[in-house]
Amino acid sequence: MNAAVYQTKLDALSIIKQGKVRDIYDLGDCLLMVATDRLSAFDVIMPDPIPDKGKILTQLSIFWFNLISDIVPNHLIESDVAAFPPACQAYQDILAGRSMLVKKVEPLPIECVVRGYISGSGWKSYQRNRTICGITLPEGLKESEKLPEPLFTPSTKEEIGQHDININFEEAANLVGREIAGKVRDLSLSIYTKGVEIAAEKGIIIADTKFEFGLLDDEIVLIDEVLTPDSSRFWPRTAYAPGGPQPSFDKQFVRDYLTSIQFNKRPPGPLLPKEVIQKTREKYVEALKLLTGSTHAL
Repeated sequence: MNAAVYQTKLDALSIIKQGKVRDIYDLGDCLLMVATDRLSAFDVIMPDPIPDKGKILTQLSIFWFNLISDIVPNHLIESDVAAFPPACQAYQDILAGRSMLVKKVEPLPIECVVRGYISGSGWKSYQRNRTICGITLPEGLKESEKLPEPLFTPSTKEEIGQHDININFEEAANLVGREIAGKVRDLSLSIYTKGVEIAAEKGIIIADTKFEFGLLDDEIVLIDEVLTPDSSRFWPRTAYAPGGPQPSFDKQFVRDYLTSIQFNKRPPGPLLPKEVIQKTREKYVEALKLLTGSTHAL
């Protein structure tokens, strides 16, 4: 196991944003996106990193970017650090496996969530009034049950420490315009459908996921990460049993621990026990190996 990277400090480069997980540097004609090992749960960044998590997210995103490039263009330029600009070369040890050069894209102010199964905030909403993001669903659904068809359920994109808010399609259209909202809805459903098929062959159910898109010369581009354990719920097919929460390959292990200690979902996050850190890392590594067949980048 490598030493964890909680945050980067690449002094020769200009940092422009530190997100929940990624540190982003401006290289002039492109951006350097570095996935750290920070973990955010309930929109709060935990004080303990998960070793190798950033590498796993990066390798999975590259895997998916390549597989779905026929559906939508993405922002990836290069992931081989040796091919990065000279200013990056002094930081090869930090950047290897966990960084990407990406195009400068104007991000859309919404998260594009697709739900194929009823879980999480969707299940809570359904219990209240039989709807998710304004979409009425049949009576009698059980927690974690497969939905009749995947749903596009967008949300706002809030600042760090604030909770994203589920919105309906009309509200999303008000934020980005009806034409763009329709396009990202259709793209999100297409990417999810293809991802579900590929993951199923590897023994993984993708219960739900979120995508981020941006505009580059008026063209819609997929950005950030795609179909990772941070942006999705991954469930093992062999253990799937609707009617309650499912075991998972994502950060649900951390969420369950935080729930057990009645965490108030506000910063600062609590320290995580070593066992929770180790088990969470194991889940991420297992997801990477099942989907890509390799963990060589770790």
